Amino acid sequence: MDDGVFARESDRLDRSVEIGIVGGRVIGVSFPTTLPDDAETAHPLLDRVFAYLDGESDHFDDVEIGLTVPRDHRRVLEATRNVPYGETVTVERVVRMAGLDPDEAGDVETAREALSENPVPLFVPDHRVRDAPGGEPAAVAERLRGIESG
Repeated sequence: MDDGVFARESDRLDRSVEIGIVGGRVIGVSFPTTLPDDAETAHPLLDRVFAYLDGESDHFDDVEIGLTVPRDHRRVLEATRNVPYGETVTVERVVRMAGLDPDEAGDVETAREALSENPVPLFVPDHRVRDAPGGEPAAVAERLRGIESG
């Protein structure tokens, strides 16, 4: 996978999709309102993302990501990667999936923080967690859920 910054405008999201790749791993995903000047527009992973945005089912679980986050956040984000395409879960469920205690306020807060600071939304599909903010704008999360629900 080529390294660099890759982006395209998406009519479906009313924003651009920007992906940062280093060492063959996705390290950042964002949804800027305008296309960055320094971004390349051609990349196979962007092709997959845009096929997904057009309704093609893709879980992206084979995409290598590079997370530089605290260990407890990593557990939450890795658990979130296991939420199936088209399904939504609660934060409580993600907490359980991460091996944390949903009755422990600190564990729930850790999960909420990890999801809101998710550096690679879409590849860690925090939009599938319906009661917590994710790493993408709320309007983008809503559209992604709509795409997956058919």
